[in-house]
Amino acid sequence: MFRKLDDTISVAAQIDPADLAEAKRQGFVAIVNNRPDGEQPGQPTDAEMAAAAGAQGLAYVAIPITHAGFTDAQVTAMGEALAAAGGPVLAYCRSGTRSTYVWALARAAAGDDAAALTAKAAAAGYDISGLWR
Repeated sequence: MFRKLDDTISVAAQIDPADLAEAKRQGFVAIVNNRPDGEQPGQPTDAEMAAAAGAQGLAYVAIPITHAGFTDAQVTAMGEALAAAGGPVLAYCRSGTRSTYVWALARAAAGDDAAALTAKAAAAGYDISGLWR
């Protein structure tokens, strides 16, 4: 269910409030929601997820990303969320792909090697090679 990119972050497809107890059990300290409200009928709202994360003692940040692409502000916010977490982060969106992309862009902005980021993503089942072209 949760796909580990590295020791600092895992990504997931849409989770629901009940999944946050498992995230806590697995040692995550923060949740990043990369999915905008209302993207698909029936998905939990940002407010529901924030409340559920708080009930589990997990930090929570919403950085909604649409299919239109990524902004510098979103990449910066992701980098800040990762830095502030103080432990493993679970980021989610519809499939985990947007979360993987924004993580890679944030880490590349911090100076991480693009090839290493691509390899980490590929090991988790995500092809982000198009980011660097």
